[in-house]
Amino acid sequence: MPIPRFTDILRAQQIIARYLPRPPLHHYPALDQLLDARVHIKHENHQPVGAFKVRGGINLLAQMSDAERARGVIAASTGNHGQSVAYAAREFGVRATIVAPERANPLKVAAMQNLGATVLFFGADFDAAREECESLARERGLRYIHSGDEPHLIAGVATIALEIIQDAPDIDIIITPVGGGSGAAGACLAAKTINPRIQVIGVQSERAPAAYKSWRARALLADQTETFAEGLATRTAFALPQKILWDMLDDFILVRDDEIRRAIVLLLEKAHTLAEGAGAAPLAGALKIAERLRGKKIALVCSGGNITTAQLRECLAL
Repeated sequence: MPIPRFTDILRAQQIIARYLPRPPLHHYPALDQLLDARVHIKHENHQPVGAFKVRGGINLLAQMSDAERARGVIAASTGNHGQSVAYAAREFGVRATIVAPERANPLKVAAMQNLGATVLFFGADFDAAREECESLARERGLRYIHSGDEPHLIAGVATIALEIIQDAPDIDIIITPVGGGSGAAGACLAAKTINPRIQVIGVQSERAPAAYKSWRARALLADQTETFAEGLATRTAFALPQKILWDMLDDFILVRDDEIRRAIVLLLEKAHTLAEGAGAAPLAGALKIAERLRGKKIALVCSGGNITTAQLRECLAL
């Protein structure tokens, strides 16, 4: 799998602009006071499917051959990757099948179905669904879309960091959530090409630390997935994102689930924005390293806003 080049990211930006609105990068003085830094939020929760991954889906299917489109596509997802594939498949007239864990976020499942995808349920977590998905892809001859090991997906989501730097050229640090790692890998590719001094920091739940441990060990490892933040919950690390992160990621932080829940509430209060667990993880991480961020210009990637009312009630009850 080739690592995307900067020219691939620029091309992805041109493609994506034809299909998706550009989410804003907003500055929030209330968050400045909280972190003693200048804080911007990249609002990927404003995307049509409420999450950043739609960029990758559009970029991938736009460059897919007619033969691949005719076969139909299949993906495994806890929700946001599936929405991305379903949205892009609808745009390009392609049949989409998504394999989701049996207890997947019902909000995200309904969104995938509303976009026209066939949703199948299998297993207790993402990786069980992924293994079933890979088996179905072989049996049915479908084009399997991995949620991380796809260069066009990574180039697509790399446009987030590209837009951040275009809108705020003096940014010092980009903090991004990590599940499989495509978003963080894309941020590294864009930021380090434009300005190697920009730091990229990843954040993951300590209750789903496979990507974090893989980054630390420089080896692909597996671990538990017990976090409520399904966008961060991958049991095994992905090869292509990790290869990029090993070379380019400046730091990686683990946060507790209660810290993520607190960050969801803070984003409601301070930025008047609704974030899911993964989308709030960058703020949770920033609070954990606030001393290092003092006086810096930082961008937090709010990767998604697909939180259920039950999850939100639990956060507000803390």
